[in-house]
Amino acid sequence: MIITYIKYALCFFIFTLGAPEVFAQNKFNLPTKDQDKIRFELINNLIILPVELNGVKLSFLLDSGVSKPILFNITNTDSLQINEVETIFLRGLGGGEAVRALRSRRNFIKIGDAININQDIYVVFDQSINFTPRLGVPIHGIIGYDLFKDFVVEINYRRKFIKLHKPETYTYKDCRKCTSFNLNFHNDKPYIEGNIEIADQSKKVKLLIDSGSSDGLWLFENDSIGIISDSINYFEDFLGRGLSGNVYGKRSKIDAFSLDKFQLTNVNVAFPDSTSISHARLIQDRNGSLSGEILKRFHVIMDYPNSKISLRKNKNFNDDFRYNRSGIVLEQRGQRIVQERNSAPVFDSYGNDKRVAFVIDRAGYYSYKLQPAFKIVDLRKNSPAEKSGLMTNDQLLSINGKSTLNLKLEDIMGFFQADYGKTIRVTIERDTEIMKFQFDLENPFKQEKLP
Repeated sequence: MIITYIKYALCFFIFTLGAPEVFAQNKFNLPTKDQDKIRFELINNLIILPVELNGVKLSFLLDSGVSKPILFNITNTDSLQINEVETIFLRGLGGGEAVRALRSRRNFIKIGDAININQDIYVVFDQSINFTPRLGVPIHGIIGYDLFKDFVVEINYRRKFIKLHKPETYTYKDCRKCTSFNLNFHNDKPYIEGNIEIADQSKKVKLLIDSGSSDGLWLFENDSIGIISDSINYFEDFLGRGLSGNVYGKRSKIDAFSLDKFQLTNVNVAFPDSTSISHARLIQDRNGSLSGEILKRFHVIMDYPNSKISLRKNKNFNDDFRYNRSGIVLEQRGQRIVQERNSAPVFDSYGNDKRVAFVIDRAGYYSYKLQPAFKIVDLRKNSPAEKSGLMTNDQLLSINGKSTLNLKLEDIMGFFQADYGKTIRVTIERDTEIMKFQFDLENPFKQEKLP
């Protein structure tokens, strides 16, 4: 898996609509201008924004699939002050129990120049809920509805920025290549209708727009309407970590997915197991989710105040949908000490004088640095990596001749999405022993090869 899914969707909601004042309860505002542009990181189709919470600089995922901001992974932010707390329990995706959290009121939050001085935050202290290892960068929380509801939000996936526009001053530009769609909301989350082609049949589907998932589509199996994974090729896989535990299911491809005139073919799809999504399936007529692997193919304008979304194709639109073909689930787990030999200066007794007297060649010396450690945390059964002899807890040192010291987690995972037949050579450390392995990337599907 290539961090194919990070999901923390809340199954509860609390309506706290803002009053009309500039700094109303739970309301963002741009005090001195009509719009603001904010740069973000895009990692595995996920948008990571810089956020300031009560004076502390953090990183949040922008997730249209959540109704309230959640803060986690706060071990290293001891200076963060959390205000006015009460204990609650949250439940999200995954088959585990509800998670204990604190609801904190009247927090100051700043995203770009947009500020809210009365923000509710849900704080989770369970250290197992930590998505940093799967992305390779610090992630402290998520935010969705509370930001989207107060602005027209323009998302430029290609140039990696969002623009926040005040709804009362925003004007849509003439755009012949754009198409607008109505949004329906349930528990403060946006839904859109589209069409899928699966097993040579066309189906109309209602999907949650979920920017907090890096997959293409999730579909909920339903025999009565013909959404059945057994009708197409698939492989079993780990889909990701939800707020209430791990999510497993099947991965496959469908013939096509379309939103009006926009049609994508040979689209990646996941069918999560019913236990992990039992609460999500309570939403009437919901058939799944539309996520980052598809959203990144558009220039997106999310207009919650007017209940619509506008899409325009970008240069990502025709990119292939790819899977991790190695079977390796890799995480950035802590750090390792790396010894580096530094070049030693050579001195002579006369500086630049050509006479030779004596030369001092100072012995080379070493410096030590802390570098990210990349570990294999899971291997798909019968995958090329597993069959080569690789094991969980192996620490990856190099891949195809490139040291992991010079690579990000996303760079490494990119090797595993190469074409079928690509040879992967890795050097790993296992119990202090350095070992080398080699395997060829294979089609992960059980039966005949898909295009």
